[in-house]
Amino acid sequence: MRDNDSAITPTAIAVSGGPASGTASGPPGRTAGDGPAGTTPPVTAHSPAAPAATRGTAFAALGVAAFSLTFPTTAWALEGMGPWTVVMLRLVLAAAIAGGALAVCRVRPPERRHWAGLAVVAGGVVLGFPLLTTLALRTSTTSHAAVVVGLLPLTTAAFGALRTGTRPSRTFWFASLAGAAVVIGFAVQQSGGSPSTGDLYLFAALLVCAAGYTEGGRLAREMPGWQVIGWALVLALPISVVGSVAALANEPLHLTAHAVGGLLWLAIGSQFLGMVVWYRGMADIGVAKASQIQLAQPLLTMVWAVLLLGEHLPPTAAAAALAVLVCIAVTQRTRG
Repeated sequence: MRDNDSAITPTAIAVSGGPASGTASGPPGRTAGDGPAGTTPPVTAHSPAAPAATRGTAFAALGVAAFSLTFPTTAWALEGMGPWTVVMLRLVLAAAIAGGALAVCRVRPPERRHWAGLAVVAGGVVLGFPLLTTLALRTSTTSHAAVVVGLLPLTTAAFGALRTGTRPSRTFWFASLAGAAVVIGFAVQQSGGSPSTGDLYLFAALLVCAAGYTEGGRLAREMPGWQVIGWALVLALPISVVGSVAALANEPLHLTAHAVGGLLWLAIGSQFLGMVVWYRGMADIGVAKASQIQLAQPLLTMVWAVLLLGEHLPPTAAAAALAVLVCIAVTQRTRG
C-alpha cells in the first residue's frame, strides 16, 4: 500500500474539479449508478462502467461476509470479557493495525475538509455500532440481533439518499421496503412482538451505523477505503485507550480460546479488513446499492450462529432467506 493507493487495487481518486484528462466525463466524485435518474447512461455488459460495478459488488459482498461473523465472534468474546472491555480492546487493536499501515505507507493526513466526515465514521462505525450491539448481545441471541440489524440496508439507503443527493427508482425503494418488511416480520415472530432493551440498543445502532456507512462511502470516492477506516480508528484512539484502561480495571477478564479468537476477529476482520473492502465497494457501486447487499447478512449470521454457537435456527429462516435474496436481486438490477 502506498499513499493514496488502495490496499486492494489501484483506483482513481475523485477530485472536485472537472474530470481528469483521459477519464470519462460526468459529475465529479460520482460513480455509475449513484447520480440522479437521467444523469448517467445505464450500465450494460459492454459499458466501461460494467467492470467497476462487478468489482464493487464483489468487494461489498466480501465486506458483508466479514460483517456476518461479527455477532457470533462478539458472543465468543463476551464469554471471557465484559462488554466495555470487548469494544475498547477491539478498537485499540484495530487502530494499532490501521495506524501501523498508515505509518508504513507514509500516508499524509487527510485534508481539513475530510475530518468532519471522518468524525462521523468514527462515531458511527468505530464507536457507536460496536458498543451498542455488544451491549445488546448481553440479553439478545445472536440470531435475533442479526435479524433486527437486517434493517440496516434500508436505513443506510435513506441516509445515502439524503446525504449524497441520489434518487433511487421506485422499484429500488419497493424492493428495499419489501426486504425490510421480511426482516421486521421475522424479528416480530421471533420476539413475540414485544421489543426488549436489547432491541432498543439495536435500533440505536442502526441509526449511528447508517450515518457512518454513508459518510464513509462518500469519503471513499476521494481517498482509498482503507484510509477512511484507518483515520477514523486513529481519530477514536484516545477514547478507546482510556476506555480500555477503565474497562480492564472494572470488568472481569478470563482469557479463553473463544474470547481471544473472537476479539482478534472483531479487531482484524470486522473492524478493519471488512470495512476496507466495504467502503471500496460503496465507492464503486454507490451507497444505496451496496447497502442492499447487506440484506443477506442476517441470514449468513444465523448460519454462523448455528455452526459456531449451537443456536437453534428457526424453521422460517429458509423462507426469509429466499425472500431477502429475491429483494437483493431486484435492487441490484435497478439504478440506485
